[in-house]
Amino acid sequence: MTFLTKQFLSTCFLITFLFISKSVLANGIQISIPDSLTTKSPKQIVAYIKRSNPQESKVYESALNKISDSDLILAQQYYNIASFFYNKEEYERSTYYLNKTAKLAKKIEDDTFLSKCYIKLGNAYLKDWKNQKSLDSYDLALKILQKNKNIKYQLAVNSGIAMILRRMQQLDKALEVCKNALSLIENSSYKNSIDHVKFITIISETYLDQKKYDSVLHYADIGIAMSESLDYSIGHIDLLTKKGIVSFNRNKLPQALEHLYLAEDILINKKITQKKSILNLYYFLASCFYEQKEYNKAISYLKNTEPLLEEKDSRNIRFIDINKLFAKCYKVIDKKQESIYLEKVVVLQAQFQDATNKTVNKLHKQNTQKLENKLKARYKEYVFFILLFVCVFLMFILFKYFRKQKNNKVRFDTLIQKINTLESKEKNNPKAIIIDDKKVNDVLNGLHKLESQEFFLNTDCDLRSMAKKVKTNTTYLSKIIKTHKANSFNDYINDLRIEYALKRLKNDRKFRSFSVKSIALEIGYKTDNSFTKHFKSKTGLNPSYYIKKINNQTKDSKKKS
Repeated sequence: MTFLTKQFLSTCFLITFLFISKSVLANGIQISIPDSLTTKSPKQIVAYIKRSNPQESKVYESALNKISDSDLILAQQYYNIASFFYNKEEYERSTYYLNKTAKLAKKIEDDTFLSKCYIKLGNAYLKDWKNQKSLDSYDLALKILQKNKNIKYQLAVNSGIAMILRRMQQLDKALEVCKNALSLIENSSYKNSIDHVKFITIISETYLDQKKYDSVLHYADIGIAMSESLDYSIGHIDLLTKKGIVSFNRNKLPQALEHLYLAEDILINKKITQKKSILNLYYFLASCFYEQKEYNKAISYLKNTEPLLEEKDSRNIRFIDINKLFAKCYKVIDKKQESIYLEKVVVLQAQFQDATNKTVNKLHKQNTQKLENKLKARYKEYVFFILLFVCVFLMFILFKYFRKQKNNKVRFDTLIQKINTLESKEKNNPKAIIIDDKKVNDVLNGLHKLESQEFFLNTDCDLRSMAKKVKTNTTYLSKIIKTHKANSFNDYINDLRIEYALKRLKNDRKFRSFSVKSIALEIGYKTDNSFTKHFKSKTGLNPSYYIKKINNQTKDSKKKS
């Protein structure tokens, strides 16, 4: 069995297996539910899921599906589980249960619940730095919310979209989203609320990115006043930090430290654990001390951020900034530590750029194709159709291969028949040359003599040397070969060499054992490529194929005898 045949059969088997697997998955895989779970309440099973790992939870999910009274109750239970994992910052598990919730909410046609689910899903993806998936979820939510005119949820979606736009440095679009949200707030019950402060914070951050410091301070003061009246500590800390950053960027370090120390006091007194607020505050406190050349103090503030940093934070620009500042501080006091942090920065920047590129591409698609339906196909379907294409392609290759083999066999059989006929004629009818013109006759006889001596096998056999041998000039010899041999000189010599090779390979077992390169040199060619080219041009076959077939014929003959 040839390699291509084996490859074809294995591919067909794989496609069949995938097709069957797809059918099985479509029909659903039955999971055995222990009897002990059938007596439990939905609340107890939900508690089991919250304590279980992803693999163990499959059994509990099946039990929950079985004992739940309705799709709405089941959706609410899944949303409860998703919220539990969201609060634990286990965003992958949270999104898994939110997707289950969304399917059920679609099924029962509860648009309010579905939009709430998409928003939570967008937030979970956002916190997990899966920006593309976050945008998809927010987009699905907005389509529902714009029909229902639900201001509360529209604000939540706009907040998430603005954060992604800021991440991608699309600052004008982020400001546009925030200002649209503020116009909604002005005419709603959300005015002077925590949601209001959140949008003011995003606007101030965006202006900070644009280095429009007066606008930052304007919105920061409005937000601080609201935060104090609401006792909203996180907003208060963030906006004080913004004011500190403005003073730092304006090289007013005492003023910057004043704002940042106020923020630190709130952070400590209110026992705030919000990661973003802590990272920003300690980073800029460290930056102030670095500028004052108090490197150890700067490092001590930076070290406060390390327990909070996780691998997923590598996609956060602040994580890169912190490591850069570590490197700058250690440059003065510890070169070895500096090199460690510089290496970290290189890796983090590459990861950040990769995530940025992916999300920018997604944003571009959303801006240019908002009216088009998104075609989503599952990974398994892609694999199935790709393998189907590969299978068809392999079938085509095999068809071409077998047809070529068949044509080669026909050519080979015809060629052997011609060689046999030629050899028979040469034995029975030696070449005789009878031409009236004596000069032409002498040249032709000379050529015949050189053919008998196999002069054409010499690598230095050319028109000049042959003309000298038959005692004429090159022009006259070329003309005689053209007239009486019906060939150019080069074609005449190549035909003689290939004909010689065909006969000798057919009759000389030892000659067949030579490499193609050795055979080429033996019959006057300087390279094996030149020999192969002329051999194939005359016979339609490769020399290796011809040798193989002759060897096979010889073996078959021996077996029969």
